[in-house]
Amino acid sequence: MNIKIALDIETTGMNLIEKKHFIGHKIIEIGAIQIINRKITKKKLHFYINPMRKIEKKAYEIHGIKNNFLIDKPKFKDIADKLIKFIKNKEIIIHNANFDIGFIEYELKLINHKIKKIKNICKITDTLSIARKIFPRKKNNLNALAERYKINLNERKKHGALIDSKILAKVFLYMTTKQKKINFLKKNKKIQNIILKKKNIIKKKKNKKKKINKKHIYFLKYIKKKYKKCIWLENNYK
Repeated sequence: MNIKIALDIETTGMNLIEKKHFIGHKIIEIGAIQIINRKITKKKLHFYINPMRKIEKKAYEIHGIKNNFLIDKPKFKDIADKLIKFIKNKEIIIHNANFDIGFIEYELKLINHKIKKIKNICKITDTLSIARKIFPRKKNNLNALAERYKINLNERKKHGALIDSKILAKVFLYMTTKQKKINFLKKNKKIQNIILKKKNIIKKKKNKKKKINKKHIYFLKYIKKKYKKCIWLENNYK
């Protein structure tokens, strides 16, 4: 059985001064969806978390989670073991994995958890790295990929860990399915037109070459008939 977990988090913000983006900030939401044998299941893990600090304005504008909403929610130490159990020995799918993994490991360190490194308990797959290989020099955030693969975003008013993990699961399946990649190219009329244009140009060139050769051979045969010999015809058109 092939089990994968699409995972996403929301935070109080991020540290733009320190080299480590998570210093001084906390996770406020974790969402994870289970994928079995390339099918998205109903099994999920979802927590809102009390960060014990205020959410920055820029972060709030992204996810819309208010400080008051989190007051009665569990702290990270209360849900840590449930998170570990859900992802342990699975492959976790994360978009921009360094961001999320950095935060999770920082939270584990703060509560002195026995798990120090997520990579020691499960395989980590970064969909941002995959996207950059498939679509080099293109915008590859989750929104851009969802639009590129025509994934419906109507129910998503703001960023949220659970809803984003669902979108991520769909994006991952599209990006790692060869047939879907082929369909994507077929639907792209611009690429299709370029391919057809090139084929027509090559076809015309081949036809033109054939006509020239026929005329040339006809002329060489005329020379041979008149002068009983044509070395060019004998050497090149045997």
